[in-house]
Amino acid sequence: MSTSLLRPPSLLRLLGAWRAHDSAEPAYRQLAQALRMLVLDGRVGLNVRLPGERELAAALGLSRTTVAAAFDRLRDEGFLESRQGSGSVTRLPAGGVAPPAIDIDMAPGGNILNWTHAALPAAPGVARAYAHAVEALPAYLGDLGYDALGLAVLRRSIAAHYERRGCPTSPDQIMVTNGAQQGFSLILKWLAGPGDRVVIDHPTYHNAIQALQRNHVVPVPVGLPRIGWDVDAMEAAFRQTSPRFAYVIADFHNPTGRSMDPATRRALVAAATRTHTPLVIDETMVAMGLDSAPPPPVAIHDPAGRQVISIGSASKIFWGGLRVGWVRADAQTVAALGRLRTTTDMASPVVEQIAAAHLIDADVGLGDRAQSLRARRDHLVRLIEQRLPHWQVDVPAGGLSLWAELPRAEATALAALAESMGVRVAAGPKFGVGGAFERFLRLPFTLDEPMLEVAVERLAEADARLHARMPRMRDSLAMALEADRLI
Repeated sequence: MSTSLLRPPSLLRLLGAWRAHDSAEPAYRQLAQALRMLVLDGRVGLNVRLPGERELAAALGLSRTTVAAAFDRLRDEGFLESRQGSGSVTRLPAGGVAPPAIDIDMAPGGNILNWTHAALPAAPGVARAYAHAVEALPAYLGDLGYDALGLAVLRRSIAAHYERRGCPTSPDQIMVTNGAQQGFSLILKWLAGPGDRVVIDHPTYHNAIQALQRNHVVPVPVGLPRIGWDVDAMEAAFRQTSPRFAYVIADFHNPTGRSMDPATRRALVAAATRTHTPLVIDETMVAMGLDSAPPPPVAIHDPAGRQVISIGSASKIFWGGLRVGWVRADAQTVAALGRLRTTTDMASPVVEQIAAAHLIDADVGLGDRAQSLRARRDHLVRLIEQRLPHWQVDVPAGGLSLWAELPRAEATALAALAESMGVRVAAGPKFGVGGAFERFLRLPFTLDEPMLEVAVERLAEADARLHARMPRMRDSLAMALEADRLI
């Protein structure tokens, strides 16, 4: 059953410059290939109804016969299913990917370089913040230490942090959590139940997808176009699927690194308001700007405070071991989440909250680490250009990783082979639903430069070995499926 209709303007944005007019390949084959790759990449999700043949032909300036031939080819390949009165719905070929084993040698000495973590060691000042917290602790020992909403000192610090970013906030709009993941889990339990739908930008943070699926909530993916976000497609998904909420990473998006511009933020809130769809905005990466600061928070476009719920965290900017996060929402929502929290845990640790307040008040941001991260990012881009020139990477203005695009749908096969050669990488499907993003890998630039060189060297060797085993085939779909079988 289709859960969403993709309208022609959104599909045209996703297709981009799909047709090579100087190619001898017929237009219908080029269109079928472009649509096929949108499905394989996850930019068009599964169970999505495409525009009708006549409607799409008019939008593309093609004959209906050309579009019909492209759709016929996709149906033959298993990427479309058409039913009378229901249109054409995206699918994956029957059986999906069923890769048989190949001979995989263990890495020398069993030494695996784990290149999956997009996180940093502790920031300068974390130890001093803990020392300050221990000194301040006696003033809190007369209380029980249970506060589901968090210490007043930390809630004031977080509210002041939003004020500095141009978003007026009072402490009663803040709830402290044990990391952003707990905040998301509480919001999910409060707003959605089994069988409900939640719209997500696609790809997105893998733990958010897992949380939805563990709670039997249906993610409704809206593919990211080549640049920015498609608010028209988001609003269409809001209207067509009646989601309980939408989850969006607007600042230095994980995994793509892109950042939403102010006009798009405003348009997204307007679309959510028109359709009465709550927005859950993940701000865990907001402090990870390398070339520019992020725009003001999405919440500034919701002055009444009833449409946008923001999630933040101290983990990325300060230290992953500092398990302090927060939720910013209207006071009634915060109070409701606090009541719900008491059924799972009572409160966040007091020492960590005092330390986090000290660090947030200092407002140092990345500081000198930004220069180091920029250097590592640029070094990783150069290494890929040198060793894997057939890959494509966009240089993000912030975040902690590159979203590398491969020529063929072989990320899972390549990741398995790379691990046998001593480097563990995160394949694209981890960040999508329905097996999407087989042409992508997430490559963090948080390792130091010598380790990045080792990682790329091993990955390039795995890439070369993978292709040495693949027979030459003219059809790119067959090439993609064969790559999957090489695990």
